[in-house]
Amino acid sequence: MRFIDEVGIEVRAGNGGAGCVSFRREKYIPKGGPDGGNGGRGGHVILVASTSKNTLQELYLRKHLYAKNGQPGRGSDRHGKNGVDIVIEVPVGTLVRDEAGGLLTDLDCAEAQYVLARGGQGGLGNVNFKSSTNRAPRYAQPGEAGEEGRRILELKVMADVGLVGLPNAGKSTLLSRISNARPKIADYPFTTLKPALGEVFMDDGDGFVVADIPGLIEGAHEGKGLGIQFLRHVERTKVLLHLVDAASLEADIDAQMHEVEMELKGYGDTVWNKPRMLVVNKMDALTSDMREEVKKQATRTELAVHFVSAVTGEGIPALLRAVSEQVETIRKVAA
Repeated sequence: MRFIDEVGIEVRAGNGGAGCVSFRREKYIPKGGPDGGNGGRGGHVILVASTSKNTLQELYLRKHLYAKNGQPGRGSDRHGKNGVDIVIEVPVGTLVRDEAGGLLTDLDCAEAQYVLARGGQGGLGNVNFKSSTNRAPRYAQPGEAGEEGRRILELKVMADVGLVGLPNAGKSTLLSRISNARPKIADYPFTTLKPALGEVFMDDGDGFVVADIPGLIEGAHEGKGLGIQFLRHVERTKVLLHLVDAASLEADIDAQMHEVEMELKGYGDTVWNKPRMLVVNKMDALTSDMREEVKKQATRTELAVHFVSAVTGEGIPALLRAVSEQVETIRKVAA
């Protein structure tokens, strides 16, 4: 299934039903008076944030959301039925924008709701216009038109920690090692075609959510490759783990870091200024001499460094403790 994280949709709420003009007519009651009921409200179009969704695929396929109209009022003071609401579940982290790109709402927590288009109010029946000077009103209100327009939905994955790095740095393997996520893993570029989320549970009961952001290539921030489509998901994270491949024969650690750092910096300060840790992966594939050389290269950076093997588990406990402490510190500051 294709990962859909942005979609434009046409929405139209239901129109309100018209009020009714009616008069009571019963045997032996020749002047019963007005009894026209009110029209029903038009149906709303509503979004609800749900943890069970992780893509906008449903809306990508649907594209048009048209709610039902309200029913007209009837005699004997009977109100018309309200139009049925359309309720659509979207992933937590969905932003809603108007056609011009203005932000309407950010559904950043589970069960958050937003009315994309509000149904029109039903018209009042003639029973509402009876007075001492007008005992037989012969008019009623028409129903109001429902809201309509184009809306842009954009998904930014909600995660505490983002895994970034070149293709084949081992992000998917690390995610499957430390969390309950089971991403697709294989030894070729761009195995990950959509962000994968996993929950990490610590021994003290705390935890955090990790997102595997698909591999970045040169020019990603300009839209090359899978570029901006996935860089946007980094914006939500609190901490970035920059993975490099210690066993790569094609480039040293500095070169691997530089390519990804240029993309993070090119995307903007929001991403570039996030706290980062360097994670040197695949240490199990190195000889003793190679380990020493890799450690010399890694310690030249200004980042906190962790040497791990996602396959054997080497260095994983220390990494998780450091990440958990960093995330908790940021949470307290934001509280």
